[in-house]
Amino acid sequence: MALQQVGGAGVGAGVAFLVSAGIVAEIIAKACSSPQTVEINASTRAPTLMKWVNVGAAEAALFVAAAAVIDPGHRVPILAGGALELAITYAEYVHGKHAGLSGGPRPGTETTSPGGPAPRKWGWA
Repeated sequence: MALQQVGGAGVGAGVAFLVSAGIVAEIIAKACSSPQTVEINASTRAPTLMKWVNVGAAEAALFVAAAAVIDPGHRVPILAGGALELAITYAEYVHGKHAGLSGGPRPGTETTSPGGPAPRKWGWA
């Protein structure tokens, strides 16, 4: 059953409005936090950060492909939007990594100890 049939007139426009608002928030949050973190901490964590960028890219591609299969009537815009955002986001991360590794020492946002993180102490242990 189509979404429009479930909720009546106007449901499609409301959902489109919320999706549009949500994607703006997601893209701004992603651009302000994660690529910046890669740049700031590249000297100590670039390989790990980029590993998770690759995992996230694969996950995103899986979800976009699933959406394209589920909604064949909108397959082209689903794939186009997913591919464009994946390309932009990946470029942001690669730029952050290169900028962080080539820009000289930066004060990172994390501290590390030679033996790794200190063991966590739980209240009951």
